[in-house]
This record gives sequence, structure tokens and C-alpha cells, in this order.
Amino acid sequence: MARTSSSKENAQALFHSLRSAYSATPVNLKIIDLYVGFAVFTALIQVVYMASVGSFPFNSFLSGVLSCVGTAVLAVCLRIQVNKENKEFKDLPPERAFADFVLCNLVLHLVIMNFLG
Repeated sequence: MARTSSSKENAQALFHSLRSAYSATPVNLKIIDLYVGFAVFTALIQVVYMASVGSFPFNSFLSGVLSCVGTAVLAVCLRIQVNKENKEFKDLPPERAFADFVLCNLVLHLVIMNFLG
């Protein structure tokens, strides 16, 4: 019984430390995190819909899921580049990182539209 209480206290301490560390995160990174969460949630909704209804136009399903996953990956790359604490991209201005994000998203969605047929 003592082991479960100590693991519960450890979990609470972990959540508290994560919450306090995330509260120091800048707002622009939190917005990017929300965008990534929305993209992943949309992909999960599409997978659940495909599992429950069927995947008749399989190209459409693949295009939708790959679009969501690709957008989430590009947004994570944007978050890494915009983060001020990341020393690797300290010379990269945030405008350049956002322009890279937009250009890569444009190329991604052109490929997705081509895959739709």
C-alpha cells in the first residue's frame, strides 16, 4: 500500500513540475503546441471514422491523414526553430522560420492534392 501512495506522490510531483515548466513557455510556442495538438486530433478523428465507416476512397483517407501528420511534423519543426532556448537556431530569425513553414506546407499540400487524383 505504501508503494502505491509513493508512486501517486511521484506522479503528482511530476505533473506539478511539468505544469510549472510549461507555464514559463512563451505564448507563441503554446499556440504552436495547440496547432500540433489540433492536427494530431484531426488525424485521429479521421482514423476512427475510417475504422467505423470504411475506407472506400482510400486515397482520400490517406491524403487526409498524411496531410494532418505532415502539418504536425512541420509545426514541430517550426516550434524547434522559433524556440529562443534552442542554441542551434539562434541566428535564424523567426520570420525566416515561418516562411520555411509556409513554403513547406504549400509543397506538402500540393503533393497531397496531386495524390488525391
